[in-house]
Amino acid sequence: MVRVMATGVFDLLHPGHVSFLSEARKLGDELVVVVARDSTARRVKHEPINSEASRVKMVAALKSVDRAILGLEGNIYDILPELRPDVIVLGFDQAHNEDHIQDEARKRGLRIKIVRLPRFEGDLDGTRKIVRRVGEWLRQQERPASARRRPARGGRRVGPARRR
Repeated sequence: MVRVMATGVFDLLHPGHVSFLSEARKLGDELVVVVARDSTARRVKHEPINSEASRVKMVAALKSVDRAILGLEGNIYDILPELRPDVIVLGFDQAHNEDHIQDEARKRGLRIKIVRLPRFEGDLDGTRKIVRRVGEWLRQQERPASARRRPARGGRRVGPARRR
C-alpha cells in the first residue's frame, strides 16, 4: 500500500485545494492530509480565518481524502515517523524545499518520494483571492442602492424619476 501525505493550511477551501488533493490521491492508495495548526498558519502564512478544528473537518469531508489530521506543534517533520508516508506531495506554491524534506526524512530512517504538482489555473484558486473578492463584494454592498444600479444601454442611470 502506497501512503501519500499532503500538507497545508486549507483556510478557505477552494478549487485549487480540491484539485491539489485529488491529484495527490492519484499517486497512491491512501491520502493522509496534515492540516497546519493555527500557530503554524500564523507563523508561515497568515492569521487563519477558520479554526484548525474547522479546517481539519472540512478537509476530512473531501472525497479524495482518506484521513485528515492536525499537524504537530513545533517541528513540522516530527510527524513523519508517525505517518510513514511513501510519497509527500507539494503544491506548486508551497515554500518547502524538496532536498530539505529528503534530509529530514532520512534522519528519521525514512525513504520518501517527493512530488511537486503543477500550478492549478482557475478563478478564486487562492485564499487571498477569495478574501479580496469578498472585500470587493462588501464594498459594493455598502454603496447606496442608487449607486449600485447599472447604467442603461445609453449610459444613463435608470431609476426613480427625480422631483424638481
